[in-house]
Amino acid sequence: MKRSAWAAIALILVAVSWGAAFVLMKDAINAQPFYDFLATRFTIATLIMIAVRPQVLRDMNSEMLKKGAVLGLLLGGGYITQTIGLEMTTAAITGFVTGLYVVLTPLLAWFLLRETVERKVIIGVALATAGLALISITGLSVEVGQLWVVICALLFAAHIIGLGKWSAGLNTYALTVVQLGVVSVVSWAGALVDGYQAPPTGDVWFAVLFTAVFATAIAFFVQTWAQSHMDAARVAIILTSEVVFAAAIAVMVGQEALTLKTIAGGSLMIASMLVAEWPSRKNSRVPLEPLVH
Repeated sequence: MKRSAWAAIALILVAVSWGAAFVLMKDAINAQPFYDFLATRFTIATLIMIAVRPQVLRDMNSEMLKKGAVLGLLLGGGYITQTIGLEMTTAAITGFVTGLYVVLTPLLAWFLLRETVERKVIIGVALATAGLALISITGLSVEVGQLWVVICALLFAAHIIGLGKWSAGLNTYALTVVQLGVVSVVSWAGALVDGYQAPPTGDVWFAVLFTAVFATAIAFFVQTWAQSHMDAARVAIILTSEVVFAAAIAVMVGQEALTLKTIAGGSLMIASMLVAEWPSRKNSRVPLEPLVH
């Protein structure tokens, strides 16, 4: 097969690992406080990245540390709010709502940077809003857990914009290590408030190692390699399938049963991501650097 085909297969496997991560984390954070889980996960991921390329520490400079710290805070905030939401709602819904970052990114870029918003983004926003309403609104109330995940999507969108503006000329690998390190520090700050608790069972350790190794470190390498063999828009479209895998795996393992309302809302949100990411003649706001998830 062509390298582009292998790249597509590899990216699908990354999307599967991200979908599985939602399901594994849902059970794990019921047994271990979420700050403690995140601290363990991202410390291991950071150490793996350094162990693979120890010379990365020499590639860091003051500019990278400053920019990486801000990006890491956005990324850390995204993971923390996502995990709070995951505690309060289901893995499938967390996956669907997290995917809002795809349509929020160009909107945020318009608001902050006055970049032009394409018509397809407006259509995507309309579809995403309808999908979110179907998923979130129950009677006259909105689930609080899903609001936390909306905040997560906003923070991920801000992270993508910052990455696009600041990553040029910087070593991608080193910048990623700095960001992961900052996420670790932020998570440890939350974990140590009431005393760190290690993963209590083998299942929780499996979830920690799976998310640290496959969903973070290996995912970074796969994205880096794949983006050298296909355009960024195709990469982004393939990776949107993570929300489908999150829902499918949650149902397969018996963690949840999807209602017709959730399926309809989720389908609209997936459609919004595909519409927003679909390649066009204009440059779309797609992260050209790997985004750990």
